[in-house]
Amino acid sequence: MIDKHLPNTISQNCLELANSHYENFPVASVFLPQDLREPIGLIYSFARQADDFADEGDLSIEQRLGLLNEFRNELELLQAYIKPKSNFFSELGAMVKAKKLPYEPLYDLLDAFSQDVIKTRYADYEEVLEYCKRSANPIGRLLLYLYGQSNAVNIQLSDNICTALQIINFLQDIAIDFKKNDGKQRIYLCQDEMAAFNITESQIKDFVDGKQETDENWQQFILFNLHRVSALLYSGKPLGRILTGRIGFEMRMIIAGGERIIAKINKVNGDVFNFRPTLNYTDWLIVFFKALMKV
Repeated sequence: MIDKHLPNTISQNCLELANSHYENFPVASVFLPQDLREPIGLIYSFARQADDFADEGDLSIEQRLGLLNEFRNELELLQAYIKPKSNFFSELGAMVKAKKLPYEPLYDLLDAFSQDVIKTRYADYEEVLEYCKRSANPIGRLLLYLYGQSNAVNIQLSDNICTALQIINFLQDIAIDFKKNDGKQRIYLCQDEMAAFNITESQIKDFVDGKQETDENWQQFILFNLHRVSALLYSGKPLGRILTGRIGFEMRMIIAGGERIIAKINKVNGDVFNFRPTLNYTDWLIVFFKALMKV
């Protein structure tokens, strides 16, 4: 249920939520201009809460979809200039209005999270890209609106970065995703590509359960995915130089974080089951200096 009695410090709570979840990229970090940190915190909180509805806890499919529909209903009230039911949406709506943000990306996020509840397989890369278009790209587009830098070139670069980060997360969390959806297993890997590399779902289950070590087929399959996502992330990298000041620095840190995870997956030959890559203190130093030096 949506909390209708949140304290007045909603924006502060959203920033705390943004910083309490592990991410491979900074969320509303101290490097951003102060006037953008709270709006980004609200956007992140919206996405985080909705994502948790789809993924966390022991709720039924119907309960998960019901909670996501509550969020849709709140957005519809905001669009109709009707007071929403929760304090969180009141503040979100005030921010959206003040910053002149579009509602479509927020609806897209809810559509993607609803899809997570009911869809567990992706036939090919086009299906994965279509999912990323709604699960990841909306965040980048909203940020560009906040930055006052939303144009066709920047949107395409942002989409490339966001899609790449989403796919990197898929590769990083293969084992975690496999355990979701009430035992039905969620696999974001392309089914046609798995078949091409002779990868079966029973093998993935054995990898997850520790009954089998990853083999050369798996290593080549992951290497193929890493090469593709590296190229996609690289194609969006110019955005880190186009955006200036603190905003550009934040974007370069986001990109560098993705690059570090790619390197870590590659280093363990794709064995994310025994060595799930995360960014440690040393990695964050590398990310910081890469962003600083614009490399």
